[in-house]
Amino acid sequence: MPKEVLYSSTRGDKWSIKASEAILRGLAPDGGLYVPNHIPHLEKSLREIASLSYQETAYEVMKLLLTDYTEEELKYCISHAYDSKFDTEEIAPLSEAGGAYFLELYHGSTIAFKDMALSILPYLMTTAAKKNAVKNEIVILTATSGDTGKAALAGFADVPGTRIIVFYPKHGVSPIQEQQMVTQKGDNTCVIGIEGNFDDAQNGVKKIFTDAELRSVMDSKGFQFSSANSINIGRLVPQIVYYVYAYSRLLKEGRIADDDAINVVVPTGNFGNILAAYYASKMGVPIAKLICASNSNKVLFDFFQTGEYDRNREFVLTSSPSMDILISSNLERLIYHIAGDNSEADAAYMEKLTKEGKYEITDAMKEKLSDFYGGFATEEETFATIKDLFEKSGYLIDTHTAVAASVYNKYKSETGDKTVTVIASTASPYKFTRSVMTALGRNDESKDDFELADELSEVSGVEIPAAVSSIRNAEIRHKTVVDRTEMEGAVKAFLGI
Repeated sequence: MPKEVLYSSTRGDKWSIKASEAILRGLAPDGGLYVPNHIPHLEKSLREIASLSYQETAYEVMKLLLTDYTEEELKYCISHAYDSKFDTEEIAPLSEAGGAYFLELYHGSTIAFKDMALSILPYLMTTAAKKNAVKNEIVILTATSGDTGKAALAGFADVPGTRIIVFYPKHGVSPIQEQQMVTQKGDNTCVIGIEGNFDDAQNGVKKIFTDAELRSVMDSKGFQFSSANSINIGRLVPQIVYYVYAYSRLLKEGRIADDDAINVVVPTGNFGNILAAYYASKMGVPIAKLICASNSNKVLFDFFQTGEYDRNREFVLTSSPSMDILISSNLERLIYHIAGDNSEADAAYMEKLTKEGKYEITDAMKEKLSDFYGGFATEEETFATIKDLFEKSGYLIDTHTAVAASVYNKYKSETGDKTVTVIASTASPYKFTRSVMTALGRNDESKDDFELADELSEVSGVEIPAAVSSIRNAEIRHKTVVDRTEMEGAVKAFLGI
């Protein structure tokens, strides 16, 4: 039997709880994020895992971290999540192009990497509710920079015992991202645009979560909040799986030998996806460098360069909107770990971030970041990378993946490192059609994004995904837009409290 993993807050609430409870709560009562009390090592060797399917790999990873779920419960969640919703049997295939391996994480129903975790989270959550005899209706409250929202909506739509409310920056997502959300069906779904950016949405959600008075009112009305953002440990654990799987595929195909280290490049906004790779390395995947790729909102690049996290800067809208973030929530988990799992130190840093908009870590903590490399790509470099890779290899990537590929190219030039490298390809090019067509020099301003999708299909030879074609003429069901100060009122209105 795996040793039990318990979860406690990064900010000092020392009360340890089981995985299912942490998933139900989402955020700790003190505003901290739940972290495991230890990170277990994989029980099977990576050579053994190489013979397993994605679903079997998921079980090998998740059973070690979600220890209060039974084998039957976990296998039920996994089998229902990773099924025909994905358009490839492999779930997360690897494609070689441009001297790297692109881990395609966009074969789910909303064509972005968030599907990898949000396909299973509703099952983990409803199972957790039964295990913990929860009688309240669970209200999923989440902020999105574009992809989490739709993937969460798709996962929770019409799931009994749940409702879902998604806030997104009205002018900060792509037209196709917005259309995906505002056409979402399901009587339990609510999508609200805010006049503000993603950080405003995220801060508003955190404020609502930690409002004790509102929590009490909710409970009296038969509701309780949980989160589908990557602040929820139930989002993070499934993301670890695909890094283990990617390594095992390289091993199976003879691209690497046993115990060879690889590099992993992740386009990063909220820091959850790269944190999952960090946890994978702690579980036994040999990762040499975790390459953190930022766009022009390069707060993380500056952090890795200087040790100072400073969000006091201009917020830039880019062609990679899911990364347009200045407060990378999941970095808090890393700060906690490199501070020696010290919740008091972490709480002090987070308080400084709230009050002053910045904090600086110690030299001893900086030394623990040696596995990380920070880089960033400008808009021009992002577009040039899409064009160059397509012209040279016929392989088409979206803007977020292009940020990662651009940073990787710079890293190689700077270091000469020839280590086999996996790049997390986080979205289909069809999710950001206009930007991709602009990069290819084929953007026609007179055409809408769906007409451009038709043209992109002709240019690339890649079929338009159902996630795009199905929303082309769908009814717009969610039309509410509020100021960032009105978010709590919008939540109460939807719940009728």
